[in-house]
Amino acid sequence: MSREFPLEDIRNIGIIAHIDAGKTTVTERILYYTGRTYKLGEVHEGTAVMDWMDQERERGITITAAATTCYWREHRINIIDTPGHVDFTAEVERSLRVLDGGVVVFDAVSGVEAQSETVWRQADRYKVPRICYVNKMDRIGASFNRTVSMIETRLQANPLPIQLPLGSEERFYGVVDLIANKAWRYSNDPNAGPQEIPIPDDEINRVHEARQHLIGKIAEHDDALMIAFIEGHQVEPEELRKAVRRVTLNIKGVPVLCGSALKNMGMQKLLDAVVDYLPSPLEVPPVEGTETKTGHKVTREASDDAPFSALAFKVVTDPFVGRLVYFRVYSGRVKVGAQVYNPIRERPERIGRLLLMHANHREDITYADTGAIVATLGLKNTFTGDTLCDPSKAILLEAIRFPEPVISVAIEPKTRADQDKMGEALLKLTEEDPTFKVIYNEETGQTIISGMGELHLEVLTSRLIREFNVGVKVGRPRVAYKETITEPVKIEGRFVRQSGGHGQYGVVNVEFEPQPRGKGFEFVDSMKGAAIPRQFIPPVKAGIKEAMETGVVAGYPVVDIKATLYDGSYHDVDSSELAFKMAGSIALKDGVKKGNPVLLEPIMKLEVVTPEQFLGDVIGDLNSRRGHIGKIDPQGDAFIIHCLIPMAESFGYATSLRSLTQGRATHSLEFHSYEQLPQEKADEIIEKAVGK
Repeated sequence: MSREFPLEDIRNIGIIAHIDAGKTTVTERILYYTGRTYKLGEVHEGTAVMDWMDQERERGITITAAATTCYWREHRINIIDTPGHVDFTAEVERSLRVLDGGVVVFDAVSGVEAQSETVWRQADRYKVPRICYVNKMDRIGASFNRTVSMIETRLQANPLPIQLPLGSEERFYGVVDLIANKAWRYSNDPNAGPQEIPIPDDEINRVHEARQHLIGKIAEHDDALMIAFIEGHQVEPEELRKAVRRVTLNIKGVPVLCGSALKNMGMQKLLDAVVDYLPSPLEVPPVEGTETKTGHKVTREASDDAPFSALAFKVVTDPFVGRLVYFRVYSGRVKVGAQVYNPIRERPERIGRLLLMHANHREDITYADTGAIVATLGLKNTFTGDTLCDPSKAILLEAIRFPEPVISVAIEPKTRADQDKMGEALLKLTEEDPTFKVIYNEETGQTIISGMGELHLEVLTSRLIREFNVGVKVGRPRVAYKETITEPVKIEGRFVRQSGGHGQYGVVNVEFEPQPRGKGFEFVDSMKGAAIPRQFIPPVKAGIKEAMETGVVAGYPVVDIKATLYDGSYHDVDSSELAFKMAGSIALKDGVKKGNPVLLEPIMKLEVVTPEQFLGDVIGDLNSRRGHIGKIDPQGDAFIIHCLIPMAESFGYATSLRSLTQGRATHSLEFHSYEQLPQEKADEIIEKAVGK
């Protein structure tokens, strides 16, 4: 079976950016120019193809990452349009994990914004080569140079402007391509291509300087170009293009382009740059995994002849076809009806239908080969982050790490009929979204749902009501506090029960120590000799972990502790796994009580952009909310306030900021870290928890 597209002609890319930078509009234009759609979709009119959920169309934002496939210059481009809002950061995280390249969109007026930094760091973590597109060049206040310098200073990146804008703000009419040394004029007619024009006389010097500067910057990271540069050779466009590609693929620089997606300016050049500078599956390092039988690290080459391996990165409940699992094929190929293996669940799975997705439209295909991003039906036991592989050559790929939820609300069904439906619907939503957690609190009889922010939970409850027809009532938002200890303690956990006949006996000696913030739980077995048989040690760890879920001080989970099991005793007849599990649990509870416990609260990183006349009021309000102001940067006639604020104080901040600034300030919030709660606040929370 021959490939429809050679591997070197495939590009798997994601469009990533801060909210409102224009990602979805860029994607819509790409679909139009590649012939995938025949009508321009607009976000503001609610007709964007990629924003297909009702909530996305109403709010004008992207909530779920949508996948599509298009074709340009005989290359196949698989695109994922990701959300920009921080509450949906998991969608960006899982998309970047399976992509080879990224297009980062910036607003030419705002430049680098808070969420731009977050997605940039995520792309750095997954070592994703990227190109930048400075959008909205036609807006008042747009500045290409300022945005480029912000990319350099705020993102610590090496921007390579391969285009210069012609005209500015509403007089923006085209670009100079520094690689080819040509100028292009754009038309407002979406069907007219860019028209080549001579470089304007008053721009010739600026263009020459910019091109020399670009060659110099690339030569710093590319030996072949360095030789030409030092010897003073004329650098040909093709030579320069190849050098830019090498530098981009090595993540030593990022090409920067500009245009206006809404006015259809610069899209063809952006598509050319995707083909020219972003990697094919052959040009990224082969995927690494662990062989399940031997535990050895192995790699899988990006080749159809290699054993099949793929990563499931998204699960969606489609109202028409059922449970869809999206996966990226890293090696080999898979046909409809094939038997594959899921090493995490240790279960075989059968591939039902294979679908090429275009947002929420589906196209049936018979097989998926290396580099493909497809969806399948029929996988019952596969979840986000799971590996699918050849049953005879099992491999476990690195799973996707997701942030912990930071905000909770209580929900309850309105009627008895809603009760049953709610359970099923919540299960489906947790399968789809790994940052959405559901816990049933037996003491209060409440169902607690947790997510990444107020908007995240609002969207999920709205989906419960609309998609799943479940009537629910929602309580007030609750902060996900955590508990930890501040002093090391040594504790004996005893679980000894003697009743007639067979008793229970388990005694453990454990040392608990505080860990640095964010380090999590660590269990160390430092038993000497055979004070406790080996088979009873895992139950001790399980007992400690279980007890950590409902803490001691106010019932919140315990985090950031190290437990070292160093001694204990057992009974030949009465000892059991249950006894040692209970002993571990008792040790944890006593250890937290004696380890000078404290409550931790989530702290959010807040950025507020406000006009100068409201600066004092905004700062005063932040101080009253226990905000810690870091720095204040001027941006044109506005100021950016960088601040850390406790999550408990951030509820309803959007409304109060609007009223303080006549609706002219904007803000963005994202999770920063957990910090110790001041004692008087901790006392209030403990009192409420104990009072219950």
